[in-house]
Amino acid sequence: MDHRILDRLRCPVCAEPLAETTAGTAQALRCPRRHSFDVARQGYVNLLAGGAPHTGDTAEMVAARADFLAAGHYEPVAAALAATARQIVSGSCRDAYPLVVDAGAGTGWYLAAVLAALPDAVGLALDVAKPALRRAARAHPRAAAALADTWQRLPLADRSAAVLLNVFAPRNGPEFHRVLHPTGALLVVTPAADHLTELVEALDLLRVDPAKADRVAGSLSGQFTEESAAEHRVRLELSRTEVATLVGMGPSAWHADPAHLAERIAALPEPVPVTLAVRLGVHRPR
Repeated sequence: MDHRILDRLRCPVCAEPLAETTAGTAQALRCPRRHSFDVARQGYVNLLAGGAPHTGDTAEMVAARADFLAAGHYEPVAAALAATARQIVSGSCRDAYPLVVDAGAGTGWYLAAVLAALPDAVGLALDVAKPALRRAARAHPRAAAALADTWQRLPLADRSAAVLLNVFAPRNGPEFHRVLHPTGALLVVTPAADHLTELVEALDLLRVDPAKADRVAGSLSGQFTEESAAEHRVRLELSRTEVATLVGMGPSAWHADPAHLAERIAALPEPVPVTLAVRLGVHRPR
């Protein structure tokens, strides 16, 4: 693992620094108190302190997300994150090797886009889904990946991150505040009210919570102040196959009946107009 990332990792049990160890072909990270964490052959390290209460997205959901993102449909979101992160790092960060942490990183696609815009930065993808981490571990040459539950203590040193990404993922305000440097920023991407609205109506998908913005603010209140916010909206033209992939990668995949959903998608006229609408909030630690 890149020493610039390893130096900022901490044992999830005792919060001591971690070092690499090798026994034969097996690799692990170990702290001075001998807590040991295996590095999977796919490249990610398991930094869970005990078992996770859930396993995250399924392999099928992760594969669908990888295919859809690789096609570039969400490129405007990645570009907005990269541009914002570049402004933060160039404006206030004094770290020679800024660390970008993606909490709930999935495949690491957004993290890779941000690192491409920050040639001196390194990145860490955190997620609880092993199928996602297998991809995140190779998302970018300057990124590492770790199995971690964002609801628990994050396996990072205090004030170690210059930028925190939180894209369609849960938020742990106290822990985000602990690991973020005082001059850094938390970038939160959430769906706007009309995100995928055409599919929500036609396919009876899960709707965006009208109080989403209030819930985000509540989850971060006391630790962060929102410095700015912007909505990014793009009209997509998708095939039915792409619609099925899009639905399969999101939360509706847990709830929709596959046969009924396939029937509804087959009835859609092509190309299918879909609104991509997200809100990007920039939050500074208090």
